[in-house]
Amino acid sequence: MSALLTRAGKRVAGWPLLTRLLITLLALLAVVCLVVGGISVLALQRFLVGRLDDQLGAAAMRSSSAFGAAPLGLAGPPGLPAPGLPPQRPPEGPRFLLAPGQTVGTVGAVLADGWVIEAAVLDPDGVARPLAAAQDPVLGTLPPDGRPRTRQIGRQEYRLVAAPAPDGAVLVIGLPLQPVNAILARLTGIEVLVAVTALVVAGAAGVLIVSAALRPLQRMAATAGRVAELPLDRGEVALAERVPAADTDPRTEVGQVGAALNHMLSHVAAALQARQDSETQVRQFVADASHELRTPLAAIRGYAELIERRGDAVPPEVAQALLRSRSQTERMTSLVEDMLLLARLDTGRALAREPVDLTRLVVDAVSDAHVAGPGHRFILDLPDEPVTVTGDEMRLGQVLANLLANARTHTPSGSTVTIGLTSDDAEVRLRVSDDGPGIPADLMPHVFERFARADASRSRVAGSTGLGLAIVHAVVVAHGGTVAVHSAPGRTVFTVLLHR
Repeated sequence: MSALLTRAGKRVAGWPLLTRLLITLLALLAVVCLVVGGISVLALQRFLVGRLDDQLGAAAMRSSSAFGAAPLGLAGPPGLPAPGLPPQRPPEGPRFLLAPGQTVGTVGAVLADGWVIEAAVLDPDGVARPLAAAQDPVLGTLPPDGRPRTRQIGRQEYRLVAAPAPDGAVLVIGLPLQPVNAILARLTGIEVLVAVTALVVAGAAGVLIVSAALRPLQRMAATAGRVAELPLDRGEVALAERVPAADTDPRTEVGQVGAALNHMLSHVAAALQARQDSETQVRQFVADASHELRTPLAAIRGYAELIERRGDAVPPEVAQALLRSRSQTERMTSLVEDMLLLARLDTGRALAREPVDLTRLVVDAVSDAHVAGPGHRFILDLPDEPVTVTGDEMRLGQVLANLLANARTHTPSGSTVTIGLTSDDAEVRLRVSDDGPGIPADLMPHVFERFARADASRSRVAGSTGLGLAIVHAVVVAHGGTVAVHSAPGRTVFTVLLHR
């Protein structure tokens, strides 16, 4: 039982606030209508039954007077049977039913020694119609104390009273409850109709009133929804969304929520601005540092090359050290160039927007990859017609070069790398897939992050800086496209989607 109540409570808690408020309102109104209607019906029933009891008392007095004035004239008490014998009922019924003032439907009976010797009901024609002997147990069990009681006679309910007569008999007088029941049924029907009408009207009015009361909350939810759609995790964010001033009245509960939401948004805006300022400073520092480092790195490489040209005057160990220095200088120069490119992309520097023959770029990139990775097998899957997009040719070429370098670097010699290109009227898809060992599952969420490197299964074996895929992602996003990766052992696919 408790589990059912818990599940029902959870379902109700998931309903909209408008629905719950309306159901609560209508339930309370229904309870009020039920209580008021029940009390009014009970009060009217008591009043009508009391008035009927007064009429019953008057009928009993008339019947007693008529019975005493006109006795049956038999030996012993009127109508008494011989001891031990059932009574012989006269066909005309009790004569006191015909007394002046008796109402239609009045029941009358005479009892003696527990036997019903006369019983009849006054019909609309003014004739006393005898009651069937089947009603004798009902009439004979009434205590002769003069108190009205409700009994069922046939198909109707009666208020009956039994009182002793002066000659020893017991007189029973009853009046039907049908008029009282009819009035109560009519009142109940009217109350049900009024209650249903009131519930319908209250429901319609409640929808309007509650909807108007909840409209500020809906506006707050819309404001929060617009804020939730903003890219707050990167870039400069102008968080200008606020709850309207009309919904921030501190005198109301809804206004207090609106004011608190605005206060929170102001704090979030300040935090985002602080984050943006910090990121801007970091990007500027990286850009400036990368730019400044290019000159000394170029000088170091130049001096190393100059000394290498005089190989006969340099000891072998010095020549080897110079060779390694130049190699590391070239690697550091590549790292600085990558960092400078990312810093420029982060600052939103505009890229060139011109038609680019992507098919030619793919062919050139694969040709370069053949030279750089002779141990790999490269397969082209290109359409018959050239595929063109609008963008920056140099940066898109760098995307292809980085994807192929990633596949070449992180797969063993002999692996197959497939480059596919498809297009339609709206978009272009570039796929670079390989049959290498795949990307570890724990690296998949971070594969496009800066300085992200794999473990031994895709380890750095050719001086990877960990920025190649980050540059791919930044360049593709700057072109308004998307890049995704799917990897499993034996198949890794990078998919670049560009809009035409």
